[in-house]
Amino acid sequence: MIILSPELKKKILRFKSIKRGYYSFLTISLMIILSLFAELFINSRAIVVYYNKNFYFPTYQNMIPGKVFGFDYDYETNYKDLKKNIKKSNNKNFVIMPIIPYNAFENDLKEGRFPPFPPSIKDKHFFGTDNIGRDVFARLVYGFRIAIIFSMTLLILNYSIGISIGCLMGYFGGKFDLFFQRILEIWSNIPFLYVIIIISSIIIPNFMILLLIMAFFQWVQITWVMRTVTYKEKEREYILAIRSLGASHARIIFNHIIPNTISIIVTYAPFAISGGIVALTSLDYLGFGLRAPIPSWGELLSQGWQNMDAWWISLSVVASLIITLMTVTFTGEGIREAFDPKLYSIYE
Repeated sequence: MIILSPELKKKILRFKSIKRGYYSFLTISLMIILSLFAELFINSRAIVVYYNKNFYFPTYQNMIPGKVFGFDYDYETNYKDLKKNIKKSNNKNFVIMPIIPYNAFENDLKEGRFPPFPPSIKDKHFFGTDNIGRDVFARLVYGFRIAIIFSMTLLILNYSIGISIGCLMGYFGGKFDLFFQRILEIWSNIPFLYVIIIISSIIIPNFMILLLIMAFFQWVQITWVMRTVTYKEKEREYILAIRSLGASHARIIFNHIIPNTISIIVTYAPFAISGGIVALTSLDYLGFGLRAPIPSWGELLSQGWQNMDAWWISLSVVASLIITLMTVTFTGEGIREAFDPKLYSIYE
């Protein structure tokens, strides 16, 4: 059982009182949860199949060959065709499909027509299709999941490196601090985009490679912040008292300084997440990020720019970016205000 301190409870209540930040937090949390279980709503696999007195749950199951359901092939069952066949046979079997029966990689081509196809309720392409017939809404949702996982993982890596080095710089000071200051100054002046371009020309960056490259360069900002905060915190009376009692450096840093600077760490996190989403989208748009056919907002934005007649592609991506960045930013502002030690400040 987690026991919250009275001070933390006050801050949580204060955050709830900031309506814009609180509702933005609920919105972005709901978006993340839905994206993590997107296969239940957007998928070419059925959710439930009842066939010949047996239940099947293909969504999170291994591939089920068509022969299991009476087709004459060994590759994965086409559940849309299966549903049509069961409907025609009028027996007790049934198939429950997701709301959008397409995955992010499936091409839905029409005879005598060329994609992209406009939004269609009849075909269940609510946001239309892209240049090769893939459902835009499916690629938006799966692209959001990749972007948010990427941003949160990047945040953890950046914070792990930046907070550790920043605290050590602020705590020990002296030559140790001067040495790392020079390293940070050099690191912050390396042209990050050029490095990505060079690496992308040598190897095809996947999720992990791109994550490590960005983490390698983007830990500097939080390091400067933690250095400044630690310099201030280590001179407080309680730190001097703990030091006089013989506490080790590690105990002082990890048990006292970092927990007492948590408000600074928390307030920067939402803005770092939005920065990660924008960075990944920008790199994908320029062609130096994740490679096709991985669902990506940047790749969709590039498609929309190349084909301006397909207005639904650009509009859906821009709207998704605005909603996501707005909710994350408002959440960050609410958290910053809730954890602000100046209790008499006003936020509307």
